[in-house]
Amino acid sequence: MSQAPATMNANNGKLIVEKNAAHRELNGDEKAAVVLLALGPDFGRPIFEELDEIEIRQLSRAMVNLGPITQQMLDDLFVNFVTSLTSNGSLSGNADSTERLLLSFLSPERVDSIMEEIRGPAGRNIWEKLSNVQEDVLASFLKNEYPQTVAVVLSKLTTDHASRVLGSLPEELAMDVVARMLALEPVQKEILDKIENTLRTEFMSTLSHTRRRDSHEQMADIFNAFDRQTEARFLTSLEELNRESADRIKALMFTFDDLTNLESAGIQTLLQSVEKGELSLALKGANDATKDYFFRNMSARAAKNLKEDMEAMGPVRLKDVDEAQSKLVNIAKDLSARGEIVISKNRGDEEMVA
Repeated sequence: MSQAPATMNANNGKLIVEKNAAHRELNGDEKAAVVLLALGPDFGRPIFEELDEIEIRQLSRAMVNLGPITQQMLDDLFVNFVTSLTSNGSLSGNADSTERLLLSFLSPERVDSIMEEIRGPAGRNIWEKLSNVQEDVLASFLKNEYPQTVAVVLSKLTTDHASRVLGSLPEELAMDVVARMLALEPVQKEILDKIENTLRTEFMSTLSHTRRRDSHEQMADIFNAFDRQTEARFLTSLEELNRESADRIKALMFTFDDLTNLESAGIQTLLQSVEKGELSLALKGANDATKDYFFRNMSARAAKNLKEDMEAMGPVRLKDVDEAQSKLVNIAKDLSARGEIVISKNRGDEEMVA
């Protein structure tokens, strides 16, 4: 006996299923959408709160396109759901649950290695992951690929990152890629899937092993966060234990005095981004050379006012000076990360042209 067409909607937390819809198999997204609709706002909200934006969009799209669901389809779905829940104890397949499972029979070091390889750089999909890879590293990999493949990859990246990667490629290859990007047509899903799989298996999976952060670089960042007394104490002790490591860390540290290596345009950009009070406090404890460099890159009136503010402050705590200088260094690093200034340890390292 045939049934009449059925429709489905949520009403006060209940799933209303009308009769007579054709029975069909549901995919994973559709099953999740049906369950959440059946739970309704009250019981479904805690689940939605555990999802990220991409997952919410994915489920919302499945709900919109769900179409008719029969009572039999609904019954079968919940029978399978309850059966799976009671037999397996959990239906959560994510990074956290996987890591907990691995920790039950593997060492923490081995689990860290596995999860780092799976996660790769920050990002939800392969293209977001690539946007967190340094341009020279990505360019080094892409230069061995077909120009058409490189064109497709760059077309999927953000324009800023794509421009930096393109600039890091050999010129002949880069111009070939530019020409192909200009003529690029919509890429078939099968081809795009193949490119994504290649990037994931041949590039991203090995990146975490080949580009592990240098421990001295990490320690230099930690030392940068110290106040100057703690920094001096640790460096002195480290010099006694391991002079080579101490020298490497000092070479990697970026300090307030290193701001004098900024070009005039860079220091002026920095000055526009800091509060006057923070600048006065930071310079109050700076050496004369650093003070002079800042003053030279201000107007005569601004420099005069700043000097007067510093004199009016009177004695200040060294801790407050350190905090102000750290804020300026962090602002400079943020500006550098956005490409607004270029910072370096030593301006003498830069290439000079006549």
